[in-house]
Amino acid sequence: MHALNLYKTETIDALAWPVIKNTVTVNSSAMAVFTDFKQHLPHVIDERTRADKIEGIMRQSHVRMMLVVNRHNRFVGIITDQDVGEQALIKRMTALRITRPEISAADCMRIKTSLMSFDFGELVKSSVGDVIETLKNYGQHHCLVMDRASHEVRGVISVSDIARALKLPLDIQGKPTFAELIGILSA
Repeated sequence: MHALNLYKTETIDALAWPVIKNTVTVNSSAMAVFTDFKQHLPHVIDERTRADKIEGIMRQSHVRMMLVVNRHNRFVGIITDQDVGEQALIKRMTALRITRPEISAADCMRIKTSLMSFDFGELVKSSVGDVIETLKNYGQHHCLVMDRASHEVRGVISVSDIARALKLPLDIQGKPTFAELIGILSA
């Protein structure tokens, strides 16, 4: 083993960036826009987390949807930035007759039994265009992908990821709709 030299960085002001050649099109495999939890850690939040803290956590993590788990780390639902927005929290406080600090992720989440998902086996055989069309028909911004053979949530597909991969001029920070995405693809 040998010691390495250390150098002053005061004259360095540029960052190296990867050269990314992205060739995703609507005809590409759907796997090109699939976030696989076997390769990427899922963004999860405990169901007991205070709802008024979740929006900040999402903003810091640069996500708009998180998987909700119970104290045994079992999947119980999803929560989106819309579910914990100011209007949603006020409605929830009124409906449950509780104070803001008492509202938890469990009070705001969309329970797993209410969710629709893609089947991983079908997704492997599908195109990005197939995914867009399906999500447009269901009006979904995020869709889970289930591996029904192993009974697990395998990953997620999101409008933002698709728009980014296709390099569409959508306002990713806004809430792009699939109608907007289809309109741009048809142009």
